[in-house]
Amino acid sequence: MLAVTVIAGVLFTWCVLSRRLALWSITAPIAMMVAGIALTSGSDPPLVFDFGDLAGFESAVEVVLALLLFVDATEVPAGGIRRERSVVARLLGAALPLALGAAFLSALALFPDRPGWVLATLATVVVPLDLAPAAALVRDERVPARLREVLNVEGGLSDGIVSPVFLVCVAAAAEYRTVGSDYAEALLDAVGAAGWAVGSGSLVGYLAGWLLRRSWAKGWTLPTAARLAVLSVPLAAYSLSVFLGGNGFVASFVAGVCVAPAMRHLPEDTVRMTDDLVTLSTLALWFLFGQMVSDEFWDGFHLSVVLYAVLACTLVRLVPVTVALIGTDLSWSDRLFLGWMGPRGVASVVFGLLAAIELRGSGGDFITRVMVITVMVSIVLHGLSAEPIGRRYARGRRPSPEPRIRG
Repeated sequence: MLAVTVIAGVLFTWCVLSRRLALWSITAPIAMMVAGIALTSGSDPPLVFDFGDLAGFESAVEVVLALLLFVDATEVPAGGIRRERSVVARLLGAALPLALGAAFLSALALFPDRPGWVLATLATVVVPLDLAPAAALVRDERVPARLREVLNVEGGLSDGIVSPVFLVCVAAAAEYRTVGSDYAEALLDAVGAAGWAVGSGSLVGYLAGWLLRRSWAKGWTLPTAARLAVLSVPLAAYSLSVFLGGNGFVASFVAGVCVAPAMRHLPEDTVRMTDDLVTLSTLALWFLFGQMVSDEFWDGFHLSVVLYAVLACTLVRLVPVTVALIGTDLSWSDRLFLGWMGPRGVASVVFGLLAAIELRGSGGDFITRVMVITVMVSIVLHGLSAEPIGRRYARGRRPSPEPRIRG
């Protein structure tokens, strides 16, 4: 309970000082992470979380990811998809698979002694982007609104698209050290789980959206009740999918995609309660991430891990995005900007925790170590580059309206 008190106190302190801390680009995730590092470091830290028994966190982590994916899916701007469908299709249909492949090949070159499926799982952990750590740049009106809108759409959909791939890789990696391993059966089970998830999420999402839209149009519901109803949608999709043998967070993402059209006919703040709950939950994860950082620094650095983290935050995304956007009307500088803007955050943290749970003793600790360093490198690189990028665009473009930020 002391840990809950401390986390709540740190969050409250940031909230009451948020405007002043924003002057130094100290976001809530950064504040929680720093607090986690400070309070869990040293030989006798004030707080210690036992990560030796991660199984107890699995359900909670999956629910957090389910809610996060649901909110991401519901907040993807439909107009942005229509206006930039060619760019978005290239980013998600070409650049994302190429980035996963580049992350895998880079891992294979730097960690040749690791099993291939473990390295494939690692690739799915370090590739998904999270715009929250780079919120200042995505809100920066000096950056063209078109580029910020494209990033918002990509950020809302990329982690949901990677989720089924992550499941397949984890299932295969878990079979690596099992006597009589049957990879085909593991892959079929993962594909089957994804199928149940898609079916469950579609059913819950479409039905909930139709009922919500009809109820609001006829005046049968209240705004507060509508907010509660939206919160229940990802929970229902998650639990139904798990009951049927599917994956809960994939179902939650699909439910978000299916309910999103109906959300445009409801009050703008209908999803706010769910969004606030997601924010609170992910901030707690950032605090736990602080201890993971402390553990890695305490154990010392591994050059190959640092090198891989740098590659994952730079060339692994930069090259595929630049190549995929050849032939569009975007300038080379805009393509480079979209390629550079791949911050890693809570999606990588959650995927890393789930991988550590499922692959304990067979690569989970390795994936966690690489994930921690990758997220730290991303925070530094994308944080330091925010102001120079803003100044560069300010020299040649007029300010543009601020879009809604995702994540």
